[in-house]
Amino acid sequence: MAKEKKESKSKKEKKEKKEKTHKEKKEKHSSKNKEDNVMEVDVISPVSTGPTPTITPAETKSDKGLIVHYDLRALIPFAQPLASEKLTREIMIVIRKAARQRHCRRGVKETVKAISKQQKGLVVMAGDVSPMDVISHIPVLCEDNEIPYIFIPSRADLGFSCATKRPTSVVMIVPDRKNEDNNLEYKESLEKCLNEVKELEQFMIH
Repeated sequence: MAKEKKESKSKKEKKEKKEKTHKEKKEKHSSKNKEDNVMEVDVISPVSTGPTPTITPAETKSDKGLIVHYDLRALIPFAQPLASEKLTREIMIVIRKAARQRHCRRGVKETVKAISKQQKGLVVMAGDVSPMDVISHIPVLCEDNEIPYIFIPSRADLGFSCATKRPTSVVMIVPDRKNEDNNLEYKESLEKCLNEVKELEQFMIH
C-alpha cells in the first residue's frame, strides 16, 4: 500500500513537472511572438539615399509612399527637358491627384487624341521607353500645339503615379477648365510644375 502511494506520488510529481515545463515553453513562445510583432511594427518603408522630401499639408498618406526611381542609365537620346529628382516627385504627386479626379489621359493614343483636340495641360513622358519610336513624335506635336512637356526617367514610376499596375509611356494632365473648383486639390502644384517646366524649356533654347 505504501509502495502504491509512493508510485502515485512520483507520478504526480512527474506530471506537475511536465506541466510546468510545458507552461514555461508556452510563455517563452508567446513572448517571442510579441517581440516579432514589435519588429513588424517598427519596419519602415525603404530609405532613400537622397535628401528627405518636404511633405506639404495638401499631400495625403498615400502620396508619402511615392518612391522615385531616378535611374538615368536607360534614358533615350531625346529625353529633354528632363525633370530633376525633386521635380519628378512633384510631378508624380500632381499626376496622382489628377488621376483621382479623372483628369489624366494615359498612353500614346489618348495623349495624341487630347493634343489633336487642342486640350491644354502638361504632357509627361518616360525617358526609358523602348522602342523610342513609340513616343518620338509626341514632343513635336506638343511644340506645334504649344503644350509644355517634360520627361521623367521611369515608365514604372509614371504608371504607378497614375494608379495603373502597368508601366506607362506617356501621361497628359488635362485639368477640367469648366469646373475650376474641382482643380483646387492640385491646381497650385500643377502651376508650380508648369513654371519649372517652362524654365527648363527656356534653358534648352539658350
